[in-house]
Amino acid sequence: MPDINKVLEKYSSPGDLIAALQDIQKEFGYLSEEHMEALSKKIKAPLSRISGVATFYSMFRLKPIGKNHISMCRGTACHVHNSETLLRFIEKKLNIKSGEMTDDGHISLETVNCIGACAKAPAMMVNGKVYGNLDEKKIDKLIEDLRK
Repeated sequence: MPDINKVLEKYSSPGDLIAALQDIQKEFGYLSEEHMEALSKKIKAPLSRISGVATFYSMFRLKPIGKNHISMCRGTACHVHNSETLLRFIEKKLNIKSGEMTDDGHISLETVNCIGACAKAPAMMVNGKVYGNLDEKKIDKLIEDLRK
């Protein structure tokens, strides 16, 4: 397990906040309360400020994610191409809701405002890779491949 103090070694001021949060998330996969408290002490910034930044920017996660992470786009183009129905299909198939992780920790699911793949709507990202022009059959195969 990585050491939070090792991750924070190069940071010393409140101006380092976003870079430090990015490094923490890169190392641990998310920002825990303990991580943010350690950062608060290290850069001498109020925990409320750190928490405010962490919750303001959608790039930061406050909960762990699964080994495989699905980000379902809910932007306008995806919405008009039925991404809501596809999201419900994924939730039912995985037996989780958006923002949750499967019991085995293998797959997590979130909704995002846009992944920048509007021409491929409806689209989602799996572990950072974009998949587009989705339907239930394509999603079913992707999930089965993730479970292998």
